[in-house]
Amino acid sequence: MQPRGQNPSVRFGVQLADVEIQVRLSVAVLIRDDKRRVLLEKRSDCGLWGLPGGRVEPGESVAQAACREIYEETGFHIAVRKLLGVYSEPNDRIVSFPDRTVQIIDILLEAEIVSGEFRISAESEEMRFFATTEFPPEAATIPPARKILRDIATGQVGVIR
Repeated sequence: MQPRGQNPSVRFGVQLADVEIQVRLSVAVLIRDDKRRVLLEKRSDCGLWGLPGGRVEPGESVAQAACREIYEETGFHIAVRKLLGVYSEPNDRIVSFPDRTVQIIDILLEAEIVSGEFRISAESEEMRFFATTEFPPEAATIPPARKILRDIATGQVGVIR
């Protein structure tokens, strides 16, 4: 039985990179609450957990994309505080959608909430804060987020993978 909301047309790591695959720049945003727990999103397109964030649109900076994505997904206005890493290894980052296959390169940013009313968008089944020792199991996490979450849990910064 697949999780509620899982879309079998979104597949991770089922194709090798080739010249037809587009590279997509995305932001993943680390937001902590006052107990230092990390905000994670259970995605409605596949039913798996990951960090909130998304694609950098043409004409946007990485920081602008992070602010837009977080507002769209959570209702929070954020201030980007720090670059934590760049994740580009193709092994876990090739994603097939119904209309295309892409290699996702994630820029991991740390941000803090400055205002806003928390809400969950249609892109998410659920959002909640997790202690780093209580992250969902890897099988319940989108493959592109697995190394990122391991690095967050172990306090890694300045990562280039």
